[in-house]
Amino acid sequence: MARASVRSEGFWSPSSNVAREIWSIRNDVEVPQSLYTGPSAQGGQGPPPMLQERFQSVISQLFQHRIIRCGGAVDDDMANLIVAQLLYLDAVDPARDIIMYVNSPGGSVTAGMAIFDTMRHIRPDVSTVCVGLAASMGAFLLSGGTKGKRYSLPNSRIMIHQPLGGAQGQQTDIEIQANEILHHKANLNGYLSYHTGQPLEKIVQDTDRDFFMSAKEAKEYGLIDAVISNPLKALQPLPQPEPSAA
Repeated sequence: MARASVRSEGFWSPSSNVAREIWSIRNDVEVPQSLYTGPSAQGGQGPPPMLQERFQSVISQLFQHRIIRCGGAVDDDMANLIVAQLLYLDAVDPARDIIMYVNSPGGSVTAGMAIFDTMRHIRPDVSTVCVGLAASMGAFLLSGGTKGKRYSLPNSRIMIHQPLGGAQGQQTDIEIQANEILHHKANLNGYLSYHTGQPLEKIVQDTDRDFFMSAKEAKEYGLIDAVISNPLKALQPLPQPEPSAA
């Protein structure tokens, strides 16, 4: 029996210099284990439990400063975690900014849009900071931060391109999946045009192939607002506890 499948978004791999298409908008394609569910230390696989515990402690400390991370491939597990963090921080203090560090080669369009829609849904401003690489959906989320509060560290790389995909099976199934990819392409290009201030025609042309930028070039393009080296420009101190009544 023929099956149709499509990978709605690829992520870029510097080792192969090609987009690896592994993310699916259907449930009939195997999806790799999320980076957010750490492997157990069996047979030398994965970090030891003590290291995992220390890592989680660091993440918790950053979360107290309203700092969250978009690190690794964008998938449903990452999206569900970040959405929950954004909603929680919104409920705790809707007036204080949230800082999201982005170091991602991209991933699922639908998972990324869940994060993006939540960033726009909550009341606090979401400041985005690129560290390392923001490619594909990672670059889209970087540009989707609050305007005036989108940053990059000096040596980061940013890359935009059109959604990647493929389909197989009956003609009708292929047509359905192709239309879905075209929908994502038009939707993402429209938002990128709005975020950057670039004409839609230029976005369509530039995203036809992998379009890499330095941090400075991304600022000139409109994907970010500033290149920073001083973390104090993005970070904010913890609120001081109120003095107890005598």
